[in-house]
Amino acid sequence: MKALRKAVISGTGISLPDKVVTNFDLEKIVETTDEWIFTRTGIKERRQIPDGQTLLELSIPACRQAIENAGLKPEDIDLIIYATFTPDYQVPATACLLQDKLGCTKAGAFDLQAACTGFVYASSVACQFIATGVFNHILVVGGDVTTRILDFTDRNSCVLFGDGVGATVYSPAKGDEGAFDFLLGSIGSGGENIMIPIGGSAKRPTVEAIQNREHYLVINGKEVFKFSTKIIGDMIEECLQRNNITLDDVALIVPHQANIRILESAAKRFNCPLDKFYFNIQRYGNTVAASIPLAMHEALQEGRIKQGDLILLVGFGGGLTYGTMAVKWGGYTTPKV
Repeated sequence: MKALRKAVISGTGISLPDKVVTNFDLEKIVETTDEWIFTRTGIKERRQIPDGQTLLELSIPACRQAIENAGLKPEDIDLIIYATFTPDYQVPATACLLQDKLGCTKAGAFDLQAACTGFVYASSVACQFIATGVFNHILVVGGDVTTRILDFTDRNSCVLFGDGVGATVYSPAKGDEGAFDFLLGSIGSGGENIMIPIGGSAKRPTVEAIQNREHYLVINGKEVFKFSTKIIGDMIEECLQRNNITLDDVALIVPHQANIRILESAAKRFNCPLDKFYFNIQRYGNTVAASIPLAMHEALQEGRIKQGDLILLVGFGGGLTYGTMAVKWGGYTTPKV
C-alpha cells in the first residue's frame, strides 16, 4: 500500500467583474444608506457581473492564472472541482464547460454545492485524491454570481453579496508541508434559513411562483448570524484542540467573508486582535464560494502568508454547512500573475 501524501496549494488566481457597486449606488434603488450597510456588515462596495457574461466566462482568467502560478500547463490538470451554487446550468456542470475552455484534455470534472463552505468542501475532496495517489494536480474553483439571484427590493439581502471567482491548484507536497486536517459538518435542520424556494425538482418555477419572487435567494438573517457567530469559534477551537496547537501557533485565519461582525465576535471570543483574521469584505462583500480563495490570493499578494506558516481556512453558510481546513504552508507564496 502506498504511503499517503499531503497536498499543497501550488497556485492561485482570481477574477472579478469590472463593475463596482458601492453602498451609495444601492441607496438609489433600495431603502438603505451607506452607514446602515457598513455598520452592520463592514461592506463598502462589491462587484457585479454584467448582463450577457456567464460564470464560465468569469472563471476562465482565474483558472488560467492559477495554473500558470503553479508552473503547469492545462494538460497537467487531472481533475476540476467547481464549488458553486449559481452554476450557468443545471446540466452540464460548469466544471465540464471549464475543462473544455481551458484545454484540460486529461481532466475529469464535476460541480460541488455547499454554498459558502463550498471551497473548503471541494478542497477536502481534492486533497483525498492527492493523498491516495489517484491524481497529482487538481484545479479547485470557488465561484458565484449571486447578484443574478438577488431580490433588489429586499434591502436585507441585496446589500450583502458580490460576484467573483477564486481558483487554486492542489499538488503533492515535497516535505511535511500541506493540508493536515479537515473538519466538515452540516445542520440540515437550518437549511431553510438560506434558500432559493423554486428551481429544483421539488418545486417547479411556475408563473405564479415567479410572480411571488420565489426564484430569488431568501435569507433569515437573524438565524444565519446566530449560527455563524457560534460555529466559527467552535470550529477554530476544535481544530486547535485536536491538533494540540494554540492560536499563537496560527499565523493567519482566512475565513468566509460574510460579515465583519462575525469576525469581530470570533476575535473577542479568543481574545486576539482582529488582524489575526484576513478580511477583504469591505471591497467585495460576500462572494459565497469565491470568498476564501479570493481572500487567500490577496493575502499572498500582500505577504501575509509565508513559507511554513500555519493557516486556517474557515467556511460556513448555506445548507447549513461549515468546514475548516488546516494547512502548513509550503512552496508557493508569491503569485506571479
